[in-house]
Amino acid sequence: MIKKAIVPVAGFGTRLLPITKAQPKEMLPVVGKPIIQYVVEHLIDAGIKNILMVTGKGKQAIVNHFDKNFELEERLRRDGKISLLNTVREIDNLANIFYVRQKEQKGLGDAILCGEGFVGDEYFIAMVGDTIYSENVVKDLIKVHEKYGCSVIALERVPMEEVYKYGVIKGEEIEDGIYKITDMVEKPPVDKAPSNLIITGAYLLSPKIFECLKRTPPGRGGEIQITDAMKLLLKEEEILGVEIKCRRYDIGDLLGWLKANVELGIENVDGFKEYLKDFTGKL
Repeated sequence: MIKKAIVPVAGFGTRLLPITKAQPKEMLPVVGKPIIQYVVEHLIDAGIKNILMVTGKGKQAIVNHFDKNFELEERLRRDGKISLLNTVREIDNLANIFYVRQKEQKGLGDAILCGEGFVGDEYFIAMVGDTIYSENVVKDLIKVHEKYGCSVIALERVPMEEVYKYGVIKGEEIEDGIYKITDMVEKPPVDKAPSNLIITGAYLLSPKIFECLKRTPPGRGGEIQITDAMKLLLKEEEILGVEIKCRRYDIGDLLGWLKANVELGIENVDGFKEYLKDFTGKL
């Protein structure tokens, strides 16, 4: 069983400044909940109860969100706001959440390496803290791992002109939507990309990835890239990819954040769809 997850949340969120000057990007609200809560809820729903968050400077709001707030709970109890009290207590008890500090901003790969002591010699999930999926992709990763017994990563097919923004894989389809990966490259030029299947930020990884990360030199942007480390892992072990069949909201910039709120708001907030219809008719 997969029992542990690492969630890096140490980034500065520079593409969302000035919103993220004092507010962690992962705590930005999407339809009434912070982004990071969606990530944690999907992990829990997939059976993972022990989660390590790799934090950095200015991320105390994340720690506070998943901690108890005795004063708030007592105020809600005293005011008879029992529904809100129950909501707050549910957050308190979501999972066993641990924290470690990434001392320098050295990339996603370095952030995952910070969790080596937490994971030990087990397979584990790694998920970025600023991406929401409309369905639980963690369950898909675990299902494929249980069948094949190797590392599995989530893939998404994007327009070819967008591949330069992502890690991209080369591979062969061995089942419907499942790929045996033979190579991967971080943010390739469009004319050199091996496919239009990108790595989305949800990983189920072998513990051997930590040794690979230690041998990975800084790559693009001077950072330790998880894609480069997985290329080393490919020389020793098989890695499969699962093409996701759901929507992915990458909330790395303002447009992505707005799209997530609008699309998820239409599905979850009564009256919002009708409001948008009326509003767009006035444009």
